[in-house]
Parts: sequence; structure tokens; C-alpha cells
Amino acid sequence: MKFRPRLNKNALLFGGAAAWGLLLISCVMVNRTVLQSPLIPGATFVGNKACTECHAEHVEGFADATHANVALGDAKLGSTGCEACHGPGSLHVKSGGTKATIVNAGAKPETCFQCHLDKRGEFSLANSHAVLAGKVSCNDCHDPHRGNAISGSGAALEAQNETCTKCHTAQKGPFIFGHNAMKEGCVACHSPHGSVNQKMLVARDANLCLRCHLQTTDRNGVILVSGSDHRTRLQNGTCWIAGCHEAVHGSNSSKSLRY
Repeated sequence: MKFRPRLNKNALLFGGAAAWGLLLISCVMVNRTVLQSPLIPGATFVGNKACTECHAEHVEGFADATHANVALGDAKLGSTGCEACHGPGSLHVKSGGTKATIVNAGAKPETCFQCHLDKRGEFSLANSHAVLAGKVSCNDCHDPHRGNAISGSGAALEAQNETCTKCHTAQKGPFIFGHNAMKEGCVACHSPHGSVNQKMLVARDANLCLRCHLQTTDRNGVILVSGSDHRTRLQNGTCWIAGCHEAVHGSNSSKSLRY
């Protein structure tokens, strides 16, 4: 006669919790990004040292870059951070640097989407920067080889705005009457990778403006925004049409942000 232990509900519950605990611990203990390097048929990994011989300008500042945390661990080669995004470099070295033997991650956003898969989805939305069409590159806004890949994080909002105004020069100013939202950074109103809303706005119509410009209602049903009755104006849907506040980034003629 064989003894077959029976698992009751409590045993299954605690056993499942223990399994999840081990899984979470294993995830936390991994301190680097793990990914599949781009495939280059016939090529093998050579390590960062080989890349330094020709690309010293990119490698010398890479140690403190956000993407320095991306690495393909190989004890024989040492650090292979370059090849994690550009693919194995043996054929590139052997050919003397032929472009066709290495992956140009700046020209191929699919390389970035290996890790940033959510951004690929945002670029597919109705309103987005034309990265998938090849008209804009991830490298136009992000520097993968030096420092923080996201400019203007923390207290450096001016640097973040400069990234946007390299192309959107008309919105830079300076303006006599500035919009305080610009001090919060362009991403306070715009989703830089893509949005379902026009102009890549983070919210549609007046809902965006009312995030900061709070509305109140008095006993007579008057809707006050910044002390002015907006009962009929809000019906238009947006605040920046019908000659109201068209100069949303700043104005040189009106403190109400009109042209």
C-alpha cells in the first residue's frame, strides 16, 4: 500500500506564496537589464575594448550613462555594453568599420524597442513623432552614450525644454507674457512619444487646462475660471480656439495669452 500525501487548501496557499516569494527575490537580485542583442549573421562578440580603438568619443563618457547598466555578461570578454545595442562586432572589426557589418541603433528604433516596448506602442498612436516612419530618431532627443538618457530630469527642467525647442523653435520664446506651464516642462502638457489626442496632448480639450486652472461654481451656477464666467466658453471644448487663448506657449501682446 502506497502512501500518497494529500495537499489541503492551506498547503497550496502557503506553497504558492513561497514560490512567488522566490520569484520576486530572484528579480530583485538582478541589477542589470537582460536582453537579446541584435543579430548579425556570422558575427561574434569582441567586447568594449575593441570598440574603444575607433569610437573613443562614445566610449569615454559611457561609464556614467544610463545605458551603461545594459550589459551582456561574459566573463571571457568583460564588458559588452556596446554590443548589447549594436550587435556582435567581430565582422565590423575585421572589415575595418564597414557600416553594413554593425547595427546603427540610431537609425533603427527597433533596437531601442527591445527594452522600451511600451514606446513602440506610443509611437503607433494617432498623434506621435514620426519615429516609425524614419523621419525622427530616438537619438534626436536622447543621448544613449553619455549621462542621463532623459534630459531635464529632476530640477533641470530647462534642459528638458531645450530638447523640444531644438525643433519647436517658435514655442521657445522669450515672451513678454509667459505661460507658467512652460516652467513645468513641455511634458506637463504633451506626451512626447505619442498620444490619442491632437498635438500629442496628455488630455483632450478644456480638461487639460482645468488641471491647473481650477473652476468653481457660485450659488447662481456661474462657472468661474480665474475669476471669469466660463459657462458658455467651456462649451467650445478647448481653451485655445475662438480667439480666447491661442498663444498657449506665451504672448507678446496679452496676459490672457492672445495674439
